Amino acid sequence: MNVLFLCTGNSARSILAEAILRHDGAGRFAAFSAGSQPAGRVNPWALRTLAARGLPAEGFASKSWSAFADGPAFDIIITVCDSAAAETCPVWPGQPIAAHWGIPDPAAVEGSDADKEAAFALAFERMKRRIDRLLALPVESLDAQALRAELAAIGEAETAA
Repeated sequence: MNVLFLCTGNSARSILAEAILRHDGAGRFAAFSAGSQPAGRVNPWALRTLAARGLPAEGFASKSWSAFADGPAFDIIITVCDSAAAETCPVWPGQPIAAHWGIPDPAAVEGSDADKEAAFALAFERMKRRIDRLLALPVESLDAQALRAELAAIGEAETAA
């Protein structure tokens, strides 16, 4: 299944999500990320966070969702920031299932390097828990409505916590 993680800047949260799902879901999922207004560079703290947890931190780029206008076809599209969730998204071929997993922007944290490191660590852990829940789903045997409900529940679980 092809999964696209969307955010506005495609520099932090969506990159973390892409990296986690690529690593942990290899063979079952192909992960991609993009932004509505890409920052043009991946946040260095995102790359440090990935490397510190043993995930590959190379080959990521901040790119526009228009980069995927000609494919691949996506099965699932997940917005990970509130501003992207509120935007009008392109019409994606194949009617992918959409969900929102809002996570506070670690790149917006100001302060010391320790503060920034902690913000990225928290964003990573929240995303990892959500992706672990996705990986535990029998996605191949769920119909679209059931999968949509499960994905929504994953996004709402931590929002309520």
